[in-house]
Amino acid sequence: MNIIEELEWRGAVNQTTDIDDLRKLTDEKKIGLYCGVDPTGDSLHIGHLIPFMMLKRFQLQGHHPVILIGGGTGAIGDPSGKNSERVLQTMDQIQHNKEALSGQMEKLFGTENFTIVDNYDWLSEFSLLDFLRDYGKLFNVNTMLNKEVVSSRLEVGISFTEFTYQILQSVDFLHLFQFEDVQLQVGGADQWGNITAGIDLIHKIEGSDARAHALTIPLMLKADGTKFGKTAGGAIWLDPEKTTPYEFYQFWINQDDRDVIKYIKYFTFIDEAEIKELEDKVATQPEKREAQRRLAEAVTEFVHGKQAVIEAQHITAALFSGEVADLTTAEIEQGFKNMPSMDVSAEKQNIILWLVDETGIEKSRRQAREDVENGAIRINGEKVVDVDAEIDPNAAFDGKFVIVRRGKKKYFLANVK
Repeated sequence: MNIIEELEWRGAVNQTTDIDDLRKLTDEKKIGLYCGVDPTGDSLHIGHLIPFMMLKRFQLQGHHPVILIGGGTGAIGDPSGKNSERVLQTMDQIQHNKEALSGQMEKLFGTENFTIVDNYDWLSEFSLLDFLRDYGKLFNVNTMLNKEVVSSRLEVGISFTEFTYQILQSVDFLHLFQFEDVQLQVGGADQWGNITAGIDLIHKIEGSDARAHALTIPLMLKADGTKFGKTAGGAIWLDPEKTTPYEFYQFWINQDDRDVIKYIKYFTFIDEAEIKELEDKVATQPEKREAQRRLAEAVTEFVHGKQAVIEAQHITAALFSGEVADLTTAEIEQGFKNMPSMDVSAEKQNIILWLVDETGIEKSRRQAREDVENGAIRINGEKVVDVDAEIDPNAAFDGKFVIVRRGKKKYFLANVK
């Protein structure tokens, strides 16, 4: 299947400049293509995965993806998707973020047939007069004002700095077309105006027959109409320190039946035959959630590796069954990150006093005794029914944690200090 045909089947194409010529071009040769990201933070989130999955699919078919990390444009601020001016970052912040993002990109794309570039390398070489004479002269202000990314900001206002962003992004496309053999830019639906401005610039400088293309991806919405990737807890990050692999896995496994096949098509490399089988199972056996498990496995392995999937599944099974004793200390840190927690001393104590005075898990000694005697309290996976039992905080998990389960599902994490 031609790469463009595959993208269409997977529902990954929103707009293209000339899809027939792009299909022909990708049949004729292995093309260079790029997507840009500004270093506004030190980690990508799953929203960034949407265009990067496109580039990965091209890479797997032998094409050459280029990731542009915008050290230059990141110092300016992209007005896309914003209703107010961005706060400018220091160059030290930008450098730190560039290094962090480059590491994440290499995890996703490897180092073979893949290039990372920084537009600071060429944008920083222009003088103001160069910029105005060589590029500013080629952009019509009326056309720029009609671009959605600018027109949406006219009522609240937009600075000249952010207004010129589309010129800088256009220069990026021209530079990569000339020096990296890049003929396709990929971006979100909100980037259409910026990308086509780049194609116009290429045609003005290289000639109208220059084969430069734009491809944008659909806005990813959940079945309930809300934006994909946003949760009550905030963004889902690719950095395992910000979002643990277990949390990452849980995000995918908890997707709605109405969305799961769409996400499998988009975010995994599972083939058409297996996707059809999973689609049938969603329709006939939704309670088994096989499609969700397959989605979670595939995306977590792509971002964090196979071992992370094994650990996430181990934590999931332990929390469901209550058999937490076999978890490692590292798995406890992942799986219990968002559980109710408290700090406790390393001293041994009577269980009733510990549950009430040390942790506050129980509100009264009478209730603590009742719960212990009724078998409602488990310490590190073991049921405790003796009110005279002693808690030893150093007994498990390298002396770092005590796991308490009250009832069937309520967990608490005691951090031993």
